[in-house]
Amino acid sequence: MEQKVNIYLMADASTRSLTALRQSLALAGLARELAPVGRVAFGTSSLDEPLGGGIARAALHEVYASAGADLPAATGFAAALALRAAGSRPVLWVRQDFLDAEAGRLHPPGLAELGLDPAQILLVRVRDGEGALRAGAEAARCAALGATLIEPWGAPRQFDLTASRRLALAAETSGVLTLLLRVAAQPEPSAASTRWQVRALPSRAREAEAPGDPAFGLRLLRHRGGLGEREWRVEWNRDERCFRDRIGSEGGSKNGAGDAAPLSRPLVSLSGERAPAPAGLRRAG
Repeated sequence: MEQKVNIYLMADASTRSLTALRQSLALAGLARELAPVGRVAFGTSSLDEPLGGGIARAALHEVYASAGADLPAATGFAAALALRAAGSRPVLWVRQDFLDAEAGRLHPPGLAELGLDPAQILLVRVRDGEGALRAGAEAARCAALGATLIEPWGAPRQFDLTASRRLALAAETSGVLTLLLRVAAQPEPSAASTRWQVRALPSRAREAEAPGDPAFGLRLLRHRGGLGEREWRVEWNRDERCFRDRIGSEGGSKNGAGDAAPLSRPLVSLSGERAPAPAGLRRAG
């Protein structure tokens, strides 16, 4: 009889402990939900207002190129977002080596044209997708960074829903904006807070036919806050380091699909250099 009573008491104590643990986790989750969410604003109300002030800073976000020719545009968009988030802090860019052969190396003058100081970039080159995800997860945990940009090639088999959750949790813990630039890949289930598809738009020439500001067609594919699919057409102002609505025949924001004229030249000189990496980027790894 005494043994049975002890068993019942132990079971009751375990039940109370489990209940207390569940309550504690529930309260912790509620606290996270009620805590103010830091945002990275785009700088234009047409984007920031529907998104509640911008995209969440302490979160994972995905950027896809609409087509192979749109890779420079997707890269430029991701780099601009990283710049908006980082301010004067460093940006750690994890890049798979295979991209150098397929798309060319990062080009410091092109980054400077976006308004990003090449010396602000910490470039980590890795051999495969697994290395990119591993290095990216470590970087996302570093609160000293302004942003982390992870660029694997294709769809690494190691990148699944669980891997994306690890990245999202690391970003949430450190508060570092984490961007996953997807190249030669299709959208898959992930823990990303937002998912963007980017295409290049023709820039509008300035006086004397000087190159205009980089222009992007943005399509929001996923938003964890419940915002439906939307499209915008924006330009990047490197002097003010912000996005602006594209004014003209193509309009600003748009809720329907539309085709833009192809670019006659690259959007920005972010890649295409196949010689050894020029000075200006700090390499790590």
